[in-house]
Amino acid sequence: MAVRSSISRFPVNLEEQESSGLPWGITVTPFSATDERGAPPIRGGADGGGRILPRCEHCWAYFSTYCDLENWAWTCALCGNYNGLTSDSIKRFSSDCPELSSSFIDLELEPTGDDESGDIELKARPVYVAVVDLCSSEEFIELIKSALLAALEALVPGSLFGLVTFSHKIGLYDVQGPMPVVKNVFMLPDLESPLPMPLQDVMPLLSFLAPVETCKDRIVAALETLRPTTSWERAAPSTAEETDGVYFGGRGFGSTMTALIDYLGSEYGTTFALARVFAFLSGAPDYGAGQLDTKRYGEQYASRREDADRALLPEQTPFYRDLAADAVQAGVCVDLFAVTDEYTDLASLKFLSIESGGSLFYYSNTDDSTLPQDMYRMLSRPYAFGCILRLRTSSDYKPGNAYGHFFPDPQYENVQHIICCDSFATYAYDFAFDNKEGFSRHSDHPIVQMAFQYSVIEPVDESSTSFKFCVKRRLRIRTLQFAVARNIHEIYDSVDTEAILSILVHKVILASLEEGVREGRNLLTDWLVILTAQYETQKPSVSDNNGSLMSQIDVSFSQCPELQPLPRLIFALLRNSLLRLHEEGIHPDYRVYLQCLFSALEPSSLHKAIYPVLMSYSSPDKQAYPRHSLSRAALITSGSPIFLLDAFTDIIVYYSSTADPSLPFPPPHDCLLRAAINKLKQDRCITPKLTFIQGGKDDVALFENFLIEEQEVDGSIPAVNVMGFVSFLQDILREVLEYLK
Repeated sequence: MAVRSSISRFPVNLEEQESSGLPWGITVTPFSATDERGAPPIRGGADGGGRILPRCEHCWAYFSTYCDLENWAWTCALCGNYNGLTSDSIKRFSSDCPELSSSFIDLELEPTGDDESGDIELKARPVYVAVVDLCSSEEFIELIKSALLAALEALVPGSLFGLVTFSHKIGLYDVQGPMPVVKNVFMLPDLESPLPMPLQDVMPLLSFLAPVETCKDRIVAALETLRPTTSWERAAPSTAEETDGVYFGGRGFGSTMTALIDYLGSEYGTTFALARVFAFLSGAPDYGAGQLDTKRYGEQYASRREDADRALLPEQTPFYRDLAADAVQAGVCVDLFAVTDEYTDLASLKFLSIESGGSLFYYSNTDDSTLPQDMYRMLSRPYAFGCILRLRTSSDYKPGNAYGHFFPDPQYENVQHIICCDSFATYAYDFAFDNKEGFSRHSDHPIVQMAFQYSVIEPVDESSTSFKFCVKRRLRIRTLQFAVARNIHEIYDSVDTEAILSILVHKVILASLEEGVREGRNLLTDWLVILTAQYETQKPSVSDNNGSLMSQIDVSFSQCPELQPLPRLIFALLRNSLLRLHEEGIHPDYRVYLQCLFSALEPSSLHKAIYPVLMSYSSPDKQAYPRHSLSRAALITSGSPIFLLDAFTDIIVYYSSTADPSLPFPPPHDCLLRAAINKLKQDRCITPKLTFIQGGKDDVALFENFLIEEQEVDGSIPAVNVMGFVSFLQDILREVLEYLK
């Protein structure tokens, strides 16, 4: 569990917190294998330690190494309550146990079978279902075949796999016989009409879910039969026609997912503890339930003087949000893969994935799509499910807003439920004071405690041919102690700019969804202006040449190294497609994808996605400089011939036009540069696109587009073009002076 605080020294009271101008909060990556320093948790075995771990009778915090322990009692580090110890706890503490040696522990919970603990059936098999859109092209189908072949290689033996296709009909594949057989059921075009028969009547679920270890060849054979529907098989999109009693239509995604979730739910808690559904879409649903109107995307907003960003970001129907709630109840997690350059309205579709615990992937074309690699990468890493995340703080302050792909508990405060969570998924919180007085100068250090209860599927006996699995419930606890800053300068010296960036991104995404992208941009700019002004008020005034007092506004924070990255990060965030305006050519589906991606990234990855890392090499085997600013001037002054740019979703190797022709291009596979690239790709939740560019021979636009510090920044409409980062700082300076008047 990695926890990063925006400031490691907390403000003493509300006045100091507001005066600093900084967001106060934390980011949490609960299923990370290590903490933020790379240390793993101390594990506890199947002795029920998670059940008998002492908890405070007043605030229900868990015992930690920061608590005062006596022979028969202990004092809670969070609220100061004095608690007695049970005989079981005394016996446990008399020997070595994780909670006495570390503030980061991971304990196994003994199953009780009661609903309150979150326990579910102990024995279950991993279940995966692929749902393939046949209202598509040959290129789309070939890409999906490659992705599913990669998925089959990543699935553990003993997994159950099912294949579904959809267009104006649903196809269920039976691959457990001597040859694959598909059974179809036609959908009705009406929005409210159910299927003519439930899928259970078309094929029993256990005939549909095939064991991977025995049916892999027949699953591959079934994939080879996939073909897109032809024009005579279906009518034009968003229409339905009847010929001789048979309906023809378009892409019946909503009806398919509704029927599939109901189909799978019958075995929830018996055959599986969590079923993962991979839904592959090549366009917007336009047939049956869950149809989406794609006509709202176009030039009509310009003619109506409407804000296209405000119109296109909200969902147009609650259908897919409601369907996600049904999926949760059925134990189904949906990962949505959209492969299309058409408007698909991911603003409506996204809820089916992110609220059921899945992820949203978006690829604008099939030519350079990394979908197969992403499938393999996603299925190769461990995941937890049925998760409950609880944040507790010590007295005098409390959690404020919570951000991330979870849903709050309807009964308990500061409790979030996460359906499915991998080692990269990250969430954020901000803090607020309970009162104006804040922390007492004589009080103990502030405490933050994260409790993460989760389930994992583990094999019972890997050598067994029956491939038995069991569901294990675990409790992970991380307790951190912070210091209180003696003055505001200590706050500034303790900032974590990457954690600050994460919290800011959550806030501007929320503002964009509620008020529009322009409001998100304004919020970000205003924040930097206020921060600079607040920072300025902490400095003494100096005299100019005329003897008058004037403040030397330090917009680049030259006297505070910890704050210096922030202006560049804000400048880059304003340049990012997340906050570019619709009329600048930003596709609304791509913006929604970035919202979902950025709101789940851990801080270091988000930093690269917003402001890429540019490093240089004097040769493929020798690094020159580890970091440059994103400017052409940096390329010229460095004198290096080779540059490696890591933009999280893209990795670019650029050879300058003046590079020695004797340097091997592309770099050899056994060189230092290649090793660095492989390390970057390995430590990533998605597969970055790797591109090699040779200056003077190849098109360098892809690389130069990332050199943003000398490019124009588009402001509010009417557009005001401001040249580069230096001019951006000058604009901030003018606004700070206006703010301080």
